[in-house]
Amino acid sequence: MGNGTLVPHPDFASLAVQGVDVMLACDGDGRWLIEYRVQGSDALVAPDPSTPRRADELWKHTCFELFVRPEGGDAYYEFNFAPSGEWAAYRFTSYRDGMAELPLVTPAIEWWGGEMRVAVDLSGLPDGDWCVGLTAVIEEADGKRSFWALAHPPGKPDFHHEASLAFEAPAAERA
Repeated sequence: MGNGTLVPHPDFASLAVQGVDVMLACDGDGRWLIEYRVQGSDALVAPDPSTPRRADELWKHTCFELFVRPEGGDAYYEFNFAPSGEWAAYRFTSYRDGMAELPLVTPAIEWWGGEMRVAVDLSGLPDGDWCVGLTAVIEEADGKRSFWALAHPPGKPDFHHEASLAFEAPAAERA
């Protein structure tokens, strides 16, 4: 479906991580495969592996994210995936408003010290064209975090902002 390179937020750039590449594919039945590759991953701190489970505030450490906003409305979805195997899924009614947990089959998350592969079933999301945001929070050994996205709005890092939803996923390409 597509490949891309995430760019660091200019106010929170990493000296150790040179880039984050992303590959996105859909099998036509609503199951997505997302691969994140961190260049310079020796510096990143990843949570220890644990039992796959839903968890909140994953963005406080190394975490990879997916945002989906169906065309024609303000509602959108946020998915967080941690190297630990923990994950989260939320629905918002509009920009940072009306947040609720989204029921989701536990995604399959694989981590190889700098590369993550996530298989997630998004078949329950609305049909139609989507705007998609692919993002990452990278924590380094010194505790510094960098924020990566396809595009950043002006000001502080804000992955929920429409400027971060920089990838178009037409329904025809997902079928």
